[in-house]
Formats: sequence, C-alpha cells, structure tokens
Amino acid sequence: MEAALLLAGVLFMLGLISVLIRRNIIFMLISVEIMLNAAGLAFIVAGSKWVQPDGQVMFIFILTMAAAEVSVGLALILQIYHQLKTLDSDAANLMKG
Repeated sequence: MEAALLLAGVLFMLGLISVLIRRNIIFMLISVEIMLNAAGLAFIVAGSKWVQPDGQVMFIFILTMAAAEVSVGLALILQIYHQLKTLDSDAANLMKG
C-alpha cells in the first residue's frame, strides 16, 4: 500500500516538475495527464486499503475528465499552432486579443 502511494506521489511530482520546466505545449499536456493518472492511482490504492469501491468510481471520473481535457487541449494546441506556427508556450504569451 505505502509503495503504491509513494509511486503515485513520485509520478505526480514528475508531472508537476515537467509542466513547470517544459516549454512545448504538447509535453505540458502529457505532463498533466501523468499528474491525473497519479491522482487516479492514489484513489485506487486508498479504495483498496479501505475495501471501498469509491476509489474506482473516482478513477472513472478522473478518466472522463482527462479525456475531455485532452480533446479541448488538443483543439487549443491546433489553434495556437495555426496562428503562431510554433508550439512554444512563451510564444503563446505574446498573443493579444
């Protein structure tokens, strides 16, 4: 149990560090997915520790939220690339609207 929670924490921290360090928007989106999966793993482990199905139900919600986040995120990435011809997040900072 503790090893799985430690793994979830390590995965979450790797995703967080990667979001903060990376400048490519696609890699940032992948890092957010890693963070969501780490949170889902923590829910699954907690649910199995207390012998409750709540962790699995929360993981289903996390998966549906991640699917929605990817679809909206990829649409935004395509729009940014269409306008700026780059996937650098610093270049997206220059957008004025």
